[in-house]
Amino acid sequence: MMGPRQEAQPALFHEFSLEDHVPQDHLLRSIDRFVDLSSIRGHLADFYRHTGVRPSIPSS
Repeated sequence: MMGPRQEAQPALFHEFSLEDHVPQDHLLRSIDRFVDLSSIRGHLADFYRHTGVRPSIPSS
């Protein structure tokens, strides 16, 4: 498209940080120190492709 943009265009991507939204004294921060959820990744691996991208429509 040539020429200046005539109206504001909404952002294509939205940045969101939990660090900015969860207060430092929130209960979840103290629980996080004691809970190890790293094993969950292995249980959910079949639901994700190795590239990290899944089709929006099932291919079956």
